[in-house]
Amino acid sequence: MTHAANTDISFSAASDGAAPLHILTPPHPVLRQKARLVKPEDVAEIRKILPNMFSAMYQAPGIGLAAPQVGLSQRFILVDLGEKDARDPIVMINPEVIAETEDMAVREEGCLSLPNQYAEVVRPEKIRVRWNNVNGDVVEREAEGLLATCIQHEIDHLEGVLFVDHLSALRRNMILRRLAKELKRK
Repeated sequence: MTHAANTDISFSAASDGAAPLHILTPPHPVLRQKARLVKPEDVAEIRKILPNMFSAMYQAPGIGLAAPQVGLSQRFILVDLGEKDARDPIVMINPEVIAETEDMAVREEGCLSLPNQYAEVVRPEKIRVRWNNVNGDVVEREAEGLLATCIQHEIDHLEGVLFVDHLSALRRNMILRRLAKELKRK
């Protein structure tokens, strides 16, 4: 088992001077598409774009970002719960939840694609996730609390699911209407 942060730390440092990518908002169609699996031949291009993705995530500021949020319909995500002076970046290629607890947790979520919109979402409290790192190594890790929530939230993006899809239709529509109004004003 490999700890991904050890292999991904250079992307955090490289993002300091990188131009941030534009983060998409609804109703952009890429946000609702199921992303395709990353193939080995895709990894070189992903490595090139990672500093720009990390830059976008850190500037937002956020703790997770999925490729579809920047217009790439590919199955990879970034996660970093570390503070600015203690970054702990993880790049997950083709991530999948392979186990989850029956215990559920309620946590307020927001999303870089739905700026300034928040709601409580119920998800499994603990998960076990498997992915490939940028070196091609298979990584498995248990996650709980905020990390588990963040990973599940980002994997949802790979399925074309937004956090508001976990809410009632009434609550979801209220949030999406409010977002549309805010974006129109800008």
